[in-house]
Parts: sequence; C-alpha cells; structure tokens
Amino acid sequence: MSEKKNNQVSRRQFLNYTLTGVGGFMGAAMVAPMVGMAVDPLLKADGSDDFQYVMDVDEITDEPQRKTFYIDQQDGWYDTEAERTAWIYRDENGDILALSPICTHLGCVVDWETGDHGNEFFCPCHYGRYDQNGVNIPGTPPEGPLHAYEYQIEDGRLYLGRANPREGA
Repeated sequence: MSEKKNNQVSRRQFLNYTLTGVGGFMGAAMVAPMVGMAVDPLLKADGSDDFQYVMDVDEITDEPQRKTFYIDQQDGWYDTEAERTAWIYRDENGDILALSPICTHLGCVVDWETGDHGNEFFCPCHYGRYDQNGVNIPGTPPEGPLHAYEYQIEDGRLYLGRANPREGA
C-alpha cells in the first residue's frame, strides 16, 4: 500500500521561508550600496594619462622656469580643476626636464636658487637640497630626486602628464 505524501506547508515553515527571504532581501539592499561604492572607482577610467598644455617649446630656457597648469580632477563624484606646478628647463644635453616642485622628504615646495643656494633647488622646511637636475644632494633630508613629469611635444607645444618618481642618489 502506498502512502500519500503531505505536500502542504505548515504555518511555521511558511513564516520561516517568508522571514528568511525578506531578511535576505533587506540585507542585500543594505550591502549593495557599500559594494557599489567600493567597486565604482575601479571601474572608472583613470584620467591621469591626460596631458595638459603648459607652454611653447621655444620658450624653454636653460634656467628653470616655474609654470602653473590645471588638470581636471575627480574626487569621488566631485569634479574640480586642480592646480599643478612644474619647474621646466633644458638640461646640459639640451633635453627638456619638467620637475615636480614637491620635496620628496615631507612634501614641502622647493624653490630655485633661494638664499645661499645658487644652481640648486632648495626646500626651506627642512633644508633639503637638490642639484640642477633635481637629484637630491647626499647628506640632506630628501632620500630621492624630484619627480619628473611625463611630457609630449606636439606642434611646438609642451604638454605635461603625471609626475613619476625617478631613480637617483
């Protein structure tokens, strides 16, 4: 004799399934925005490869010139125009150098030929010194050379990209 199976769901099972489903849906609704915020920056294109016009190539001299330029920057969902500065000049070989003015010691701003420091970049915060090529002078606080901007030349115009660390003393 065959027994009939009871396919009915009890009240207790129905409530258990319903509450588990609703709780799972509410948990997913709370976690989804957090996951979205964490993953969103990874999915966006990096705009740091954009090059910005700074000056004409024929204006570049052997003496470092401080030039300011602006880049579009996105902080989360807030778009701004950020100011950047570079020391631009030709080295002894005639090659263009575009150096960041940010000291590699603690992030202060370096200046060219200030005070008793001729033909040097000098950081007044902790007396950091760099030679004319932006390489740190041994015995001073900076542990690396000034970062160099990537650059492109198009139609006699200089465009700067991001500043990258360099190998040095």
